[in-house]
Amino acid sequence: MNTLAQNLTLPGGTAVSGPVPWATNIGAIINRAVPFIFAFAGIGMLLMLLSGGFGILTSSGDAKKLEGAKQRLTYAILGFIVIFTAFWVVQLAGKIFGLQNTGF
Repeated sequence: MNTLAQNLTLPGGTAVSGPVPWATNIGAIINRAVPFIFAFAGIGMLLMLLSGGFGILTSSGDAKKLEGAKQRLTYAILGFIVIFTAFWVVQLAGKIFGLQNTGF
């Protein structure tokens, strides 16, 4: 069953026919996207950590700026924990239920 099969004509007359060889269902698309999602989440966490650290260094004794920077650091670490936990829950569920292709 090719749920994402399509025939499309782009402006200019270029014809595109599907399906993309690996995109035969939504699960395959999500499976291919997960590594990119984790990479973007890691980059986002790094930027939030840098921003929080820079905020602490440049707060100059201002309690409001210091508190905002501490919150950024806290949220970055909590976000990392949530993403890390979600990854391992999916891995564990894949092992328990015998699902294929839950790993990288």
